[in-house]
Amino acid sequence: MVELILARLIRIPAILIAVVGHEMSHGYMSYKLGDPTPKYDGRLSINPIRHLDVLGTILLVLFGFGWAKPVVVNPQYYKKPRRDMALVALAGPLSNFIMAIVSYFLFGIFSNIFRSSDSSVVLFISMILQSLVYINLGLMVFNLIPIPPLDGSRILARFLPDKLFFQYAKLEPYGMYIVFALVAVGVGSSAISYLMDITLTGISFVIDPLLNLIF
Repeated sequence: MVELILARLIRIPAILIAVVGHEMSHGYMSYKLGDPTPKYDGRLSINPIRHLDVLGTILLVLFGFGWAKPVVVNPQYYKKPRRDMALVALAGPLSNFIMAIVSYFLFGIFSNIFRSSDSSVVLFISMILQSLVYINLGLMVFNLIPIPPLDGSRILARFLPDKLFFQYAKLEPYGMYIVFALVAVGVGSSAISYLMDITLTGISFVIDPLLNLIF
């Protein structure tokens, strides 16, 4: 029980890093595409309080996947609204993917350098790096679910014909209920875990040979 509580607590710094990176990436991409709204709303900040959603954070701590407070953007500033909305949506999960790769690589380096150490500090850092890998993968996969209002729906919408796009957008008020229902019956959580495992396998396939060359 103590180990379980400790594992959940160690997730917290990883969650803060992953969430801030995800939301700042959304905001920064929108800002670079001409929208000042994220800057005015303080969503380009590294302050986690500006980005955390209570329920989404609790799910991240307990299950390793969840969401943050959505970044408000104004598509009227975009030159090509549907394309640019897709780019803004993609920026968040992409940042998590990059952070997962970097964390995996750092964990590999750290583990090899301190492989014979039994220091509690070394163990703590190793556990945080491991958490960073899984939390970032969880955020990435969860947010790429193509159900409005998750990021995956914004990306998919870029490729839909107009008539289907407007029908698809009508799902947004009910989207999170659909997601919760899928997770509650186990279908959603199983699919997320499966996709996380596949992505982690791909990362290890690329990074492990590099670590073997170094060590």
